[in-house]
Amino acid sequence: MQTIMEPIFDVAYLVSVITIGIKMIRRSGGKSRQYTLFGWMAVILGAGDSFHLVPRIIALCTTGFGDYVVPLGIGKWVTSVTMTIFYVLIYYVWRERYNITGHKNLTVSVYLLAGIRIALCMMPQNRWAVANPPLSWGIYRNIPFALLGLLIIVLYFRSAKTQNDRAFRWMWFTIVLSFGCYLPVVLFAETIPVIGALMIPKTCAYLWAVVIGFRAMKSEMQN
Repeated sequence: MQTIMEPIFDVAYLVSVITIGIKMIRRSGGKSRQYTLFGWMAVILGAGDSFHLVPRIIALCTTGFGDYVVPLGIGKWVTSVTMTIFYVLIYYVWRERYNITGHKNLTVSVYLLAGIRIALCMMPQNRWAVANPPLSWGIYRNIPFALLGLLIIVLYFRSAKTQNDRAFRWMWFTIVLSFGCYLPVVLFAETIPVIGALMIPKTCAYLWAVVIGFRAMKSEMQN
């Protein structure tokens, strides 16, 4: 069942996210910096995830994960970096949407957490290209990532609530859901493989976030 359903799900996700992102970039046409950023955010999300998901699809449709350890590991590495960039961009979407100016220390914090995360991802101790990479480095590199996610959650929750932003009222929750599914996979998937199934709702949460932005753009541009 996995060899059939997972490839279909992964392809549908990648095509949907990248297509929506391109549509947002084209429709915003430089008129809305917020939605141009959102479109690039979606494209980077999908393009980055493809480095990991395409090898998974190939492995599932051929000889299995054991023969694709290196491309799967490198794919995870690339995805770890692009996901960090995704959160930097979503921070700037927040600034544009809610007309935020100043807050230099907040911006520095975002870049600091993102920079630490990317630097940790580059360390050879991660051993991306082996079958059983060390759990300890999976935890190290995800500490600044989780903190960055928490910061974005708080920013979107507060702003949507105080400004009664119905279009983006669930954006914060999509990030909560994605981290709620992702962190158990980091901690337990190696010892309890079934935990890996949480990556499906995690992926759906990111798709939901992209759809929120796309629907908001369509509604606001029609008005």
